[in-house]
Amino acid sequence: MQGTVDGFSYGIVTPVAAFLMACLGGALGLRCTTRSLRHRDSFKAGWLALGSTSIGTGIWTMHFIAMMGFTVEQAPVDYDRPITFASLAVAVVMVGIGIFIVGYRGATALTLVTGGTITGLGVATMHYLGMAGMRLPGRIEYDTLTVAFSVVIAVVAATTALWAAVSVHGFLASLGASLVMGVAVSGMHYTAMAAVSVHLHGARPATGTAATASSLLLPMLVGPAVFLILAAVVVMFDPLLVMGDPDWQRTPARSPYRPGVPAPRHVPSYGEPANWTARPAGRGSRRAASRAGHRSQDW
Repeated sequence: MQGTVDGFSYGIVTPVAAFLMACLGGALGLRCTTRSLRHRDSFKAGWLALGSTSIGTGIWTMHFIAMMGFTVEQAPVDYDRPITFASLAVAVVMVGIGIFIVGYRGATALTLVTGGTITGLGVATMHYLGMAGMRLPGRIEYDTLTVAFSVVIAVVAATTALWAAVSVHGFLASLGASLVMGVAVSGMHYTAMAAVSVHLHGARPATGTAATASSLLLPMLVGPAVFLILAAVVVMFDPLLVMGDPDWQRTPARSPYRPGVPAPRHVPSYGEPANWTARPAGRGSRRAASRAGHRSQDW
């Protein structure tokens, strides 16, 4: 028996909430990755780890918020908790591999493509592993071409996000990049869900299916959501993460001259008195400069 699938049982509420969580995770991850690349300090690995965990957690949270609106009209939907949390671990680990490749190997075209491919495959694996954790009286089938298209979207979105992390400057530009990433991740999710068809073993009533799915998923989403909030607090207390490196805070360029080394002789320009020519530093240089200053007043 063919099941009637509804991915929007709560209307626009779950897509919008899922999109916002994807944007939050993407924004935190991009800023942390940018921080580690532009300010090479002893906490580089920590910033990369926080960035990869934020992106992986944001994508996972986005997926299961969207799944709260997924129902099969003729059957109840349940979730296997170990597999569900395993999908979170896969997302964090594979996103972390991609981000660490870019963070330590540099932002070359090869590293961006490699890191983006691994990260995108991690996003797709998280999605389909999370779908494998669904429990219902039937089987789930997928359209092969649509699945392949969703994986391509995930890889392109991840590569674009890594490129934005190393190329985008400023808070507003990073905000725009996170919005694009949220659109791409949400598009990947709903493209993958468009490939789903459910074949039930038999008809049975499914009263309260949406409420049951929500009661199962909400407790599992509390921990990741709290983590994203705490990560956002960390980012807000680090101005380099939020606003980047302002010009007035940048370290001025060092003078090319060292103490005790004579400075190069100044060649006077047209109309400049010859006695303004700089003298080599060393013994008597102060007296020579003083005499030159007195002579210059005669001009």
